[in-house]
This record gives sequence, C-alpha cells and structure tokens, in this order.
Amino acid sequence: MTEKKPFEIARETLKQITARKLVPTPVNYQTIYNELAGVTVIPPFPADALRDIAQSLPAKTPGQQKQRGLLEYAIDRLNWEGVKTALVAYGGFVPAHSADSAIGSHSTPMPLAGGASAPALTTEFMLQVARLIEYAQPALGDDDPRFVEQTHTLLKAIRQPEVDSSTVKLMLTNYGHRMSFAAEEQLEIKKTLLKLLHMVFENIGDLSLDEQWLKGQMDALMLASKPPLTLRRLDDVERRLKDVIFKQKDAKERAMEAQDEMRRMLATFIERLSDMTRNTGSFQDKLVENARQIEQAKTIAEIAPVLKEVVGATRSMAEQSRTTGDELLAMRKRASVTEAELAKLYKELDRVSAQARHDPLTGALNRKGMDEALERELSSVRRKESALSVSLLDIDNFKTLNDAKGHATGDQALAHLASVARECMRPQDTLARYGGEEFVILMPDTPLDKGVEAMTRLQRELTTRFFLAGADKILITFSAGVAQLTEGETGADAIKRADQAMYLAKRAGKNRVLAA
Repeated sequence: MTEKKPFEIARETLKQITARKLVPTPVNYQTIYNELAGVTVIPPFPADALRDIAQSLPAKTPGQQKQRGLLEYAIDRLNWEGVKTALVAYGGFVPAHSADSAIGSHSTPMPLAGGASAPALTTEFMLQVARLIEYAQPALGDDDPRFVEQTHTLLKAIRQPEVDSSTVKLMLTNYGHRMSFAAEEQLEIKKTLLKLLHMVFENIGDLSLDEQWLKGQMDALMLASKPPLTLRRLDDVERRLKDVIFKQKDAKERAMEAQDEMRRMLATFIERLSDMTRNTGSFQDKLVENARQIEQAKTIAEIAPVLKEVVGATRSMAEQSRTTGDELLAMRKRASVTEAELAKLYKELDRVSAQARHDPLTGALNRKGMDEALERELSSVRRKESALSVSLLDIDNFKTLNDAKGHATGDQALAHLASVARECMRPQDTLARYGGEEFVILMPDTPLDKGVEAMTRLQRELTTRFFLAGADKILITFSAGVAQLTEGETGADAIKRADQAMYLAKRAGKNRVLAA
C-alpha cells in the first residue's frame, strides 16, 4: 500500500471532521490527523494548568520554596518526571492546615504520563504518609484526647507489615475529616489570640497618649503583629515587646525616684516656711514689746538695753532667713537637676521611639530595621547556603509628582506603593524604605532570575492599581535593580550593585527592571 503524503492526510482529515460533524478545533484536527497517519496520540502537556497548581501551593518554609521552584522548573521544560519528583518531595513539607484537606480529599488522583496507572500502595509510601501525619501533629495540638488516640491508631495500622488498603483508606478518610476540624479549631484559636493581643496593644496605646514614645512603640507593635504572621515577624514582635517593657520599667523607676525627691523637697520647704512663720511671729512680738518699752522709757539709759535687744533679734532673724534661703536655693538646684534628668530620659525614650524599626509613613522597615533584617538573612544564607536576591526600586518622576500635587500627595503615593508591594510579596520577603522614594525588598531563597520576575510582576500589578490624588488617577511606576548576593559579599555591597542596576534602568527609559 502506497504511503499517503501529508497533504493527502490533511485533506482526508478535513473530510473526516465534516463527516463526523466535529468542531474544527486544533485538538480535533490533530487527533484525526494522527489517527489517519498512524501516529501515536500523545496528550498535550498541560503547562498552564500545572503552573496554576504550582502557584496555589504554599511556600512558607525553605523546603516548600525549593520544591515549588523545582516544580516550576520542570513545568517550563515539559518534564513529567520532574513534575512527579517535585510533587512527591513537596508532600514532606505540607503544613498542617493544608494536610487536612489533602488527607480528607475524595478527588480522583491525577493520571501519570502516558496513561499509566498509579502503582500499588508500597510500604515506603505508607511510611511517608505516617511521617506526614506525625509532622502535622505539633500544629494541631494534643488538647483532644480522642483525636490523639485516633492518630495513634491510624499510625499503628499504617506501619503494619501487611497493610489492608481498603481499611487504611477508610481510616484516612475519617481521620481527614477529624483533622480538618482540629485544624479549623487551631486556626480560630490563633485568630482569637491575635485579636486579644491587638486589644492589649490598643488599650496601652490609648492609655499612653501623653507618652508619645510608648504610643509609638505600641503603633509599631500593632503593625508588626498584623497577619500573615511568620516566625521572623513574631521574633520581631518579641524584641519590640522586650524593648517596650525595659524602657517602661526604667522610666517608671526614674519617675518614682523623681517623685520621692520632689516630695522630700516639698516637705522640707513647708517645714522651713513654718519655721520662718513662727520666727517672724516671735520677732514681731518682740518688736511690739520693745516699742512699748521705748515709749515708757524716760532716759537714754533705759532705751539702750532695749535697742540692744532689737539689734540682736534682728540679727538673729536675718541669720535664720539667710540659712533658710540657702537651703531653699539648694533644694531648687536639686529640683532643676532632677527635672533635667527626667527631660533627658524622656528625650532618650523619644529617640528610641523615633528609631523604631518601622517607617511611620509607609509601614515598611526603616534603615535600622532593614539592617537587622538583612543581617538575619545573611546568617540564614551562610547557614543554609541558599540564594538571596536584593531589589532596590525608585519611584519614577517622584519629584515631578511632588512639585505638581504637593508633598502630601507624594507621601500618599509612597504609602500606595508600599501597600501594593506588601500584597504582591511572599510572607518571607521583607520590604524596607531605603530613603526618600527608594525601597529595598529582600527575597530569601530566590535566585536572580526569579527576583527579576517578582519585580516585573509588581510593576504589572501597579499598572492595574491607579493611585487616586483627589479626582485624578495617577499611574505610579518604578525602576528597579536586582542583585543576587554572591559568596563573601556583604549586604551593603549587594544593595550597591542593585542601586547601580536601578540607575541603568532609569537611563534606559524608566519603568524597567534590570539584573545587576
């Protein structure tokens, strides 16, 4: 039989589509063409669907981030084996709040490449399920004895040498439902505790209106404890609380000392004033008596002793007044010193509040907070040998915006950019205001190309989120440079390289992201 030529197969394919009354889609055309040509039908690689799945996977731990990156890498290269390996490895990093839905799910498993059926439940697979359940337990707590007992029973059944698949499947289904309830309860507990924490912060802030240093710290704590919470942010909240408690205790002790000193000085003053009053009364009585004696005197000899007594009483009164005046002057000096010390203390507290780790305008970290965050990330990079990308972005035409709309509008634009950036960032990323209209974003476990992609996504998001200045819609754009930390490089050096790349992006036309 003569082999048909491609154009003949194509013509016959069109006839078959018409005869079978099929919609002339590329998929139908390819299916019939392969059928007529005797070519094995290979299902198309669902790259878009798999990318959606990858984006929906949580990436809250370094392990999750690594496996999701490997999954995205395999999808980009249409590699089914890589996708399978990444998903299986990712199962070991699923957190408790995701595990409940996974275990209790009734959805049909995704078929493997080439239409192959899933392999039988092996001992190794069941042991992985057991480990997954054990990993989830710390997050679910042990307050429910029945749930704990159900967990032990399931783990014992899974670890048996001969596993009955149907029995284990039923147990996993029941356990999944119970696990979802426990996870929801733990989530509600977390939300309630966070709500109580905010109530405490708000109450302290309201009670400390006259102590701006303390109110500033409370505002910073309120911002730091907003969800989503991470261990890094909780650690920051703990440090802030310790700082507030220490400063508050120090201020209270100094204030109590000052109050005691003022009480002692006031008591001494009242005592001396009373002595002066008594002495003045006695002096006046003597003067009255001496005046009477002078009026009754008939000779100079009778007046002389009276005058001597008047001079002595006056001299004594003057001496007492001088002594009391010196003592009151010394008290006044001590009061001035105490007042100066208190003023110095509160000035120091104000300085500490001003140096809080967050920028009050945008809510991002300030330079001090960024330096601390960068130091933590550098320690993590050295410990885990992971990637760290640093981005420095600068708002385009910010001076023009300030000149045209005023500084208040410029401040609102900065806050708008920070708000959109926080929504686009991952929980483990860090946003800091570097100065003026410049921001720095730290992206741990992120290679250079992924860092550039992240900044590009932020640019696209900004184009869909107009900034409103009164009735005017203003498009905010930025230019950014991204640098990946190299071995032996300091954080400041990486930021400097990102800054240079940002400058080149400005020169190239703005609203661009360049890699350093």
